[in-house]
Amino acid sequence: MSPLPNPLPDAEAQCRQLAELIRPQLHKNPALVGIFSGGAWIAERLKTLLALEEDIGMIDVSFYRDDFAEKGLHPQCRPTAIPFDVEGRHIILVDDVLYTGRTTRAAINELFDYGRPASVAMAVLADRGGRELPIGATYCVWDVALQDGENLVLGRQEDGQLAWRLENA
Repeated sequence: MSPLPNPLPDAEAQCRQLAELIRPQLHKNPALVGIFSGGAWIAERLKTLLALEEDIGMIDVSFYRDDFAEKGLHPQCRPTAIPFDVEGRHIILVDDVLYTGRTTRAAINELFDYGRPASVAMAVLADRGGRELPIGATYCVWDVALQDGENLVLGRQEDGQLAWRLENA
């Protein structure tokens, strides 16, 4: 893990790097599924960068979180939309930051409600470590170490560009 650079990396450039990591797997005709919200934004970018014709899927894991009873419903809960048959497909699950693995576990649980994929790979822009579950990224462009109480947040600016910001808890 590398220390947090100042300024933070260019998220748009990282999306291009991530697309190049995924490109060799296009022969498997993978389907992209983004986790709301940052992962959905990245999946949209990847669809364009990889010139994929098929619509991407989007998952909101709010109801599948193991801490749902503790945290309640997120105020920006969105419906899951998977516009393709999951059964037998190679799925690339996309998120912005991989941390404990709990969001990824919730997304995989929901994905299996739609069918049994042939495989599920994980693509993220940033891996901050701190895993609580045995989950890892197949494709990642940035391993980063954060201090306790720091959160890395991907946002979408007014012009639609993606950008990182650091928040203190």
